[in-house]
Parts: sequence; C-alpha cells; structure tokens
Amino acid sequence: MAFKISGIHHASIVVKDLGSALTFYCDVLGLTVNNARPDIGYPGAWLDVGGQQIHLLQLDSVDPRVGRPDHVGRDRHTAFYLDDVEALILRLDQINIAYTASRSGRKAVFCRDPDGNGLEFVQQARRKPDLLRYAAAEATFS
Repeated sequence: MAFKISGIHHASIVVKDLGSALTFYCDVLGLTVNNARPDIGYPGAWLDVGGQQIHLLQLDSVDPRVGRPDHVGRDRHTAFYLDDVEALILRLDQINIAYTASRSGRKAVFCRDPDGNGLEFVQQARRKPDLLRYAAAEATFS
C-alpha cells in the first residue's frame, strides 16, 4: 500500500445547540476552542484535544437521542484518553450527569453530551512496549 494512516485528525459531533455543547465540552470537560475555524456556512466550533480536534457541528439533522441503546459502549461514540477517570466521575457527579462504568473492567466511563452523543473516557494506563499493539483492540470492547 502506498499510504499509511497515521492518526485521527478530528471527530465531528452533531449538536442542536452550540452554546450548550460548548458549555459541556469546555466548562465540564476542559477542552479549548481553536479559533482558526473559518466561516463555513453553519454554526460550529473546533475544540483542541491533545494533537487532535473535535468539530462541533450545529446542523438540522437526525436527533442522536432517538433509538439509542442505554449503554453508550454499545452505541456509536467518541472515545477520549484521560489521566484520571475518578476525577472525571467526581465532576460528573457534581453536576448530575449520568454515566456508566465500562462493563469490561477497564478504567473507563461512558456518558452522553447534552445532545445525546455518546462519549467514552478511558484512563490511559502505562503499558509495556510489547502490549501497545493490543491497545486499539482493547478500546473497542466495552
């Protein structure tokens, strides 16, 4: 093959209310807005997440809350690495956001943003170099 995919550039999340989404992603989760987003004809925001981005898109489209399974791990979702799942759980408890723990036993929790989009937060563990190749496969089992 003449090319190799080297990482994820961004994930796009459709939201109904950009203001509510920005409150959740910035104030609750601590992400920052990247002001380089050009005017592309609809409301949205680019959020920096390490070396990648989340693109929030305020669009009139299918309601992500309709017909979704209760456990986010069994639904389409975006997964984030973080350093302390317990600290996130405390924050979610403080502001009454429902979440579920990973059913696989990993240090991970699932919740939904204000628009019903599924989110997973996985505590990044220190791994031996020979186990790194299994990290991607592990992240798919919830």
